[in-house]
Amino acid sequence: MPQPEAPIAVFASFSGTGGVERMLVSLMRGFVDRGRRVDLLLAGSSSPHLAALPESVRRIDLGTRHTLAAAPALARYLRRHRPGALLAAKDRAGRAAVIARGLSGTDTRIVLRLGTTLSAAMAQRGAPQRWLRYLPIRRLYPGIERIIAVSDGVAEDTARIARIPRSRIVVIRNPVITPELLADAALPCPHGWLEGERGKRAVPVLVAAGRFQRQKDFPTLLRALARLRASRDCRLLLLGDGGGRERLQALARTLGIADAVNMPGFQPHPAAYLARADLFVLSSAWEGSPNVLTEALALGTPAVSTDCPSGPGEILDGGRFGPLVPVGDAAALAQAMAATLSSPLPPEVLGAAVADYTRANSAARYLAELEAEAQD
Repeated sequence: MPQPEAPIAVFASFSGTGGVERMLVSLMRGFVDRGRRVDLLLAGSSSPHLAALPESVRRIDLGTRHTLAAAPALARYLRRHRPGALLAAKDRAGRAAVIARGLSGTDTRIVLRLGTTLSAAMAQRGAPQRWLRYLPIRRLYPGIERIIAVSDGVAEDTARIARIPRSRIVVIRNPVITPELLADAALPCPHGWLEGERGKRAVPVLVAAGRFQRQKDFPTLLRALARLRASRDCRLLLLGDGGGRERLQALARTLGIADAVNMPGFQPHPAAYLARADLFVLSSAWEGSPNVLTEALALGTPAVSTDCPSGPGEILDGGRFGPLVPVGDAAALAQAMAATLSSPLPPEVLGAAVADYTRANSAARYLAELEAEAQD
């Protein structure tokens, strides 16, 4: 059993504005709230989410922006500081952690957190590429004491790919619902389109959020919006950024909806938008457990999502708390958006659907795995 004074080490790359980085900051805050010392080992430190890191968390830059290349520096840290356990975020961090522990000669317990359905992300790749991606997973994952998946779908997918027993993987919901989320939701109105009361505007406002990349499939959302606007006036706020911005803007012009789509960029407080939106829409091709969908429900905002692997179906309970439509189906998405705008579920029902996704619950369960006796 680790000594109480030993820090918990978190190894991750903070190199963007995505939900994983924001989730990790929330989780570390949960550890600190429970009196734990935390060291954050960084392979890449350019994320704006680091500004919200608790002051008591010690930041250690491993001197490289590449996760796998950080293994030697991570090994030196393990030898010198002997943390109580190491939490690795994402696949490459987990593999680097196994290599680093071997180099260090220590017996540090490794817990790997996985947040995406890898087989879906690799579905359009050729067989040789998939084999090269899966081989190191199958070689190194057996050396990890515990794998934490953010959803049942991610857990099952990981067990199949890594060829390990499903019992080696535990599902822990993300630490999404926090006091900061509620405080951010109460900030002043961030956009002129969101003035007025949700559900009572003359022109309803839809919100979507994420990096402008293939996974989020925003082109399908824009096509669905064009279909919806043929019968009902509405607007879309698309929060986020990325290399696909110009292509999305061009598509909006081609569809004749450019005046109804606004892309205000990355927003450090997206809850202020979500809490005022008439509808949140997730159009992703794949996910693990989308935090922004959970946040929308927690704030009482009606939601529509693709039934992508794997998190949305679990969060929305198979469609009980919001429609699920096929991936890439703009017509079905437009129909679901129209139906939900016309007949939204009550905010209290939506909030109850995600009651398990609190920071306190998540942090307690992560600590139980990090501080457990070796048992696998």
